[in-house]
Amino acid sequence: MLAPEERHEIEAEFARYPTKQAVCIEAMRIVQRHRGWVCDEALRDIAELVNMTLADLDGVASFYNLNFRKPVGRHVIMLCDSVSCWIMGYERQRDYLRQRLGVDLGQTTADSRFTLLPIVCLGACDRAPVMTVDNDLHLDLDQPKIDSILENYP
Repeated sequence: MLAPEERHEIEAEFARYPTKQAVCIEAMRIVQRHRGWVCDEALRDIAELVNMTLADLDGVASFYNLNFRKPVGRHVIMLCDSVSCWIMGYERQRDYLRQRLGVDLGQTTADSRFTLLPIVCLGACDRAPVMTVDNDLHLDLDQPKIDSILENYP
């Protein structure tokens, strides 16, 4: 069930879009901002609120890789795996993060601190390899820099 605050924020978006259905992505972002992810129950409530079928909304939710459909850690690391990042050392940084965190891509640390996910491109190819932690972009990655970055996210 949507919390009253979530419902209010979603309904406030209706004025900004031509149809209720057009609000669907923003509605999922609102729920995710509050909960960290979008559970099945929330997806059902959003579908009803924006006049979409659950199947149609689930199709939208599963298409966009920034919609989390299962619980994630307190901080989400998105490691860019584009061609530029591959050329500039993606594999080394990926392997280091996997070892340092004790998880594979798509997994969350045992303490729920971090979830490690791949992402196709972060648009900073001139500073590759790159990653985001939450909404913070980190450039020119190497192992010491990764250690320093991770310390800033308790």
